[in-house]
Amino acid sequence: MSDQEQADIRLEFSRLKQEHADFDVAINAMIATNCDPLQIQRMKKKKLALKDRLMKLEDRIIPDIIA
Repeated sequence: MSDQEQADIRLEFSRLKQEHADFDVAINAMIATNCDPLQIQRMKKKKLALKDRLMKLEDRIIPDIIA
């Protein structure tokens, strides 16, 4: 993987990590204001999808080490 590709992946990872944190804040605010439980569940599902994407990007950043 080239340095540019790795930099692009790290940039995407940082962006998604911030978006994941933003979802967390939004979900907590929705819970505090007694928002519709269905909307909260949908937000949690989107947050989980972001976490899955973060894990895939992290796997691409960190190379496998054969012991």
